[in-house]
Amino acid sequence: MEIWLDNRNNDSDLSNYELSSIDFIIQQSESQDDTNIAKIITEENRIFQDGKIIGEIIKVSGANGQDKARSLVGSVNWILLEFEDWSMIPIENIIAACTGSPTKIAALIRTPAEAQGAAFALEIGVDALVVDLNQKMIDAALITKSQRGENLQSIDDINENENIELQPLIITEIKSGGVSDRYCIDLTSLLEIGEGMLIGSSSSCMALIHGETIASDYVPSRPFRVNAGPPHAYIVMANRTTKYLSELEAGDEVLIVSDSQKCKSATIGRLKIERRPMLLFSLKNTNDKEAQLFLQQAETIRLVTPLRKLRTVTDLSIGDQILGWSSSDARHIGIAVLSEVVER
Repeated sequence: MEIWLDNRNNDSDLSNYELSSIDFIIQQSESQDDTNIAKIITEENRIFQDGKIIGEIIKVSGANGQDKARSLVGSVNWILLEFEDWSMIPIENIIAACTGSPTKIAALIRTPAEAQGAAFALEIGVDALVVDLNQKMIDAALITKSQRGENLQSIDDINENENIELQPLIITEIKSGGVSDRYCIDLTSLLEIGEGMLIGSSSSCMALIHGETIASDYVPSRPFRVNAGPPHAYIVMANRTTKYLSELEAGDEVLIVSDSQKCKSATIGRLKIERRPMLLFSLKNTNDKEAQLFLQQAETIRLVTPLRKLRTVTDLSIGDQILGWSSSDARHIGIAVLSEVVER
């Protein structure tokens, strides 16, 4: 994490300050001071270094500022955030949006508490703290930098069409899940036998819910549908982010996974929501990570075994294994982040 000194509005003699640990000085012109510290020059809302544009300054005073910052992710090297009223939620959302992208975040902070908040937001933090010409704030920023250390890593981008690694999940408990709003996800394309969606109560451990591609004695097949469960459940989208089922809309692209681990995307045509009795499955993956899964108590809903056999949810027993997906990543507004989250 870097420390930037904001000297855009000061005429003070910088020699009166201890600046040996400052990485950059933000100024309005190259000639504003004669220190040997590298300079970042601002012009209107643009940031320059060595004569080249490296980013933009975004003033965050509401949702529009947050959305503007998120729209720049991937297209600029730096986003400098200036808050009208300091708020953790937008900075967390912008950090999450930048995860896995080349865009870095600098945040202007005015108090030691803001330095802590920015540096440790989502357990990832910003890439630079920007402080005014105030020795107390310079010291606070340097202490915060020391506390955080320099061992944070970024998460690699994931190719949308890349295969996904499925693994066995062991059923450790089955009980009534009460009655809840159940979401059926109807697609604008057809599913093949062996294909379904990754869904579950934990964003880092989900089961492969098979499509309704097989007819029963009582109902015909619905090869465009996955009976997904209640509104709180997560689903993996085509871009490998997650959403709650309650957030889905017609036109959204979801990830379709086959029992052979191949992936493709499909478009939601509609959502069918009805009150239905549920079963609650407690699951454990190969690393003993525990998770839960609510599914409608109905013979038309099938899960996939590690041998690629289909089992109806009403025919499953404790100790049975089903295919699913696990990740060590936490999620913030659906985006994988390097922070610790416990979901139970």
